[in-house]
Amino acid sequence: MKKKGFIFDLDGVIVDTARYHFLAWQKISDELGIEFTPEHNERLKGVSRIRSLDIILELGKIDVSQDDKDLWLKKKNEDYLAYIENMDESEILDGVSKVLHFLKERNQPIALGSASKNARPILEKTGIIHLFDAIVDGNDVTNAKPDPEVFLQAARLLGVDPQDAIVFEDSVAGIQAANIAGMTSVGIGNADVLSEAHYNFPDFTHIDPQFFSNFLAN
Repeated sequence: MKKKGFIFDLDGVIVDTARYHFLAWQKISDELGIEFTPEHNERLKGVSRIRSLDIILELGKIDVSQDDKDLWLKKKNEDYLAYIENMDESEILDGVSKVLHFLKERNQPIALGSASKNARPILEKTGIIHLFDAIVDGNDVTNAKPDPEVFLQAARLLGVDPQDAIVFEDSVAGIQAANIAGMTSVGIGNADVLSEAHYNFPDFTHIDPQFFSNFLAN
């Protein structure tokens, strides 16, 4: 069995921290007098914190100084950290733990490839950090998805070639990054939105173990 690399995004794939991001951004938007809906929030998926604030300011047609931006970014992160402070293993999305343990039992290397700068504390709070052989997050990369940097770095740390890596993502930018990297992309969520993915599943409970066996056998 050839060694493959399994790379997972965090938000919306392993845990649903997207709702905490939404609440934190909504709070900022309210203070700025900008309407911010769940539909607007879709545009922030897989996007860096700095770019997310720019998108919100564009929605409100507001121009602020860099100093003000820095203050809003700091405030958003403080609000977000307050929301995730009480996270535990119950926040892991259905089917994820089963998949991680299935791969671990077969000695397959697992990495996290996330834009989040809070990935490590979230994995610790949910009790699954020990299942990851490598973690690449927003602290480790300079380019945001769809740039493939985060996934290429993860594959390098796992010691696998890009063509032997498979990426699980819930954002369009993430799927594009995996494809640009030359990896197999798996969309988790709405197949219509993630139509560029090689494979699509609503969530991990819909992935049959045979899917992984086939990938490992290839």
